[in-house]
Amino acid sequence: MEFYSYWRSSAAYRVRIALALKGLQPDTRYVHLLREGGEQRSADYQALNPAQLVPVLVDGDLKLNQSLAILEYLEALHPTPALLPKDLKQAMQVRAVALDIACDIHPLNNLRVLQYLTGPLGLSEQQKLHWIQHWLQQGLQALELRIQKTAGSCCFGDEVTWADICLVPQMYNAVRFSLDLSAYPTLKRIYQHCTSLPAFIKASPEQQPDAQ
Repeated sequence: MEFYSYWRSSAAYRVRIALALKGLQPDTRYVHLLREGGEQRSADYQALNPAQLVPVLVDGDLKLNQSLAILEYLEALHPTPALLPKDLKQAMQVRAVALDIACDIHPLNNLRVLQYLTGPLGLSEQQKLHWIQHWLQQGLQALELRIQKTAGSCCFGDEVTWADICLVPQMYNAVRFSLDLSAYPTLKRIYQHCTSLPAFIKASPEQQPDAQ
């Protein structure tokens, strides 16, 4: 099994957490998204993933992009420990929160979006930061209200699920972009709890060999 990652990629971070929780150690290949204009733009990597994004998981003849699809695959292949509730309705709630983050919040502070803002659109670094913080605030505010109803030490009770796996990288970004987290006490508490767990520590950006 091969895993293509970049240390600051939120999507790759999600998969690293799941891999660590399940005790899996794929052969990790590092794709630097900034060096020499971005290694993801090389012909070799485009042949692997035409979208020029990370992560990618390769398992035999399977080449799988999209972090949530990879999580689904890992869950089916290695069901223990379970990262989705057995109850169908609860599992769908977890999936919905994971999608809230991965589809609605994260794309608006993704690297290629930010590069377009300061490149072709000509925004300043301060304007870019305002953009990031605005969309983070909107997304996290809604998420805070949703998670207040289900949270224990994690997003859904006291067991780590996909919701936590998606939340932690997004909260990491919020801290990185100097967002005041005081308006999101439930999310902040969950973030602090999860990032104290060994698997989350192992998967954290600063622990990666390609961290710069």
